Amino acid sequence: MEQNLERLAAEIEQYLHAESFIVFHSTSRMHEDRRIVFWDHRRVPDYQRFLECAQQVGVRLVHLHERTFDAEQKETALEILEEADLTRDERRDMQRRIEAMSRYEGKLCALELSFDFEGRIYMYAVETEWFAEWESILDDLEAAGPENEDEDSYGGFYSNN
Repeated sequence: MEQNLERLAAEIEQYLHAESFIVFHSTSRMHEDRRIVFWDHRRVPDYQRFLECAQQVGVRLVHLHERTFDAEQKETALEILEEADLTRDERRDMQRRIEAMSRYEGKLCALELSFDFEGRIYMYAVETEWFAEWESILDDLEAAGPENEDEDSYGGFYSNN
């Protein structure tokens, strides 16, 4: 989703305050053990309708997570690239793709708004198009990386933000 997430995050926080929600600034909940039910933000992009659902079921506590893209993520990807099984041209192309992400350092790349109800997490999650490209870069790096025994081969690389 190509939009200014900083503006959206500020708008959401104002709305939450105006509607007397309790805001819990959390880490990402994408990898929690409980089932996550995702709001279809492409078909119904209005976060207010998502929050109205929370109100209708009596939920006041809402989790808010804002993910910012930082230089450390890029540097870690470059370190992983050094060990990747790629040809010289593929390596150069991958390095160019990683370096191109520098222009987004410090920018909000993903936003999660969620609440708990009857054992499930209900989530409104949006990300920028360029962050989807970043995730594609990471997938390509993982595919080219050395075989690793851990399922989470980057040791929480995705979840530290």
